[in-house]
Amino acid sequence: MPDSTVIGLQHEEEQHPELLHHFVDAEQQRNAASLGMWVFLATEIMFFGGMFCAYLVYRHWYFADFGAASKSIDATLGATNTAVLICSSLTVVVAVWAAQTSRKTLLVVMLVLTMLFGLTFLGIKGKEYKDKFDEHHVPGASFSFNNVPVPGHPGEFANPRHAQIFFSLYFMMTGVHALHMIIGLGIFAWLLHAAWKDRFTPEYHTPVEIGGLYWHFVDIIWIYLFPLLYLIDRH
Repeated sequence: MPDSTVIGLQHEEEQHPELLHHFVDAEQQRNAASLGMWVFLATEIMFFGGMFCAYLVYRHWYFADFGAASKSIDATLGATNTAVLICSSLTVVVAVWAAQTSRKTLLVVMLVLTMLFGLTFLGIKGKEYKDKFDEHHVPGASFSFNNVPVPGHPGEFANPRHAQIFFSLYFMMTGVHALHMIIGLGIFAWLLHAAWKDRFTPEYHTPVEIGGLYWHFVDIIWIYLFPLLYLIDRH
């Protein structure tokens, strides 16, 4: 290898201390990381897609019973959580911009706000779960959903077995989503620590962008969950 090439590579490593040895430059490392995250998100789409398909099939079979079960969920809390996640997506975008423009203070503030929004979301979701436990709407031996009228069908009542399927899907889908939120909080805790240590520069901010992609994905999943689970037969 020519001496000039060796010197160039050494200079590149000096410029980018976070550059891993098997990448030629920071741009190649960034592209590889972005590709890896998009492939991961594709597998996540397939994972959630299976649950969405199961929901749509049962929703088609038990249309009225799913509507009755959905009306027992607090749509106001769901709408509040939707607004919280939309705000968190905004703070993530600002955080990425702050990392790209070397604004450490703004980056730290936006990461903290994102985490606070995430914790707020989980707190509200915990309140919803507690309400379902108190109302005995958790699938299992203690499940109770008797004499609940079917929306738009006077004199008809929801089938408890079909309602239990709805709540099984509700807890499974929102529970897995909440788990992804907890993982996201762990990622942003690491990003906050790294930002505080001045690890991110305009030349190297890939982890913030990758973490932002993950967070946006989790937010988008909720945008689909909210109308499917909370807004059935709300007219």
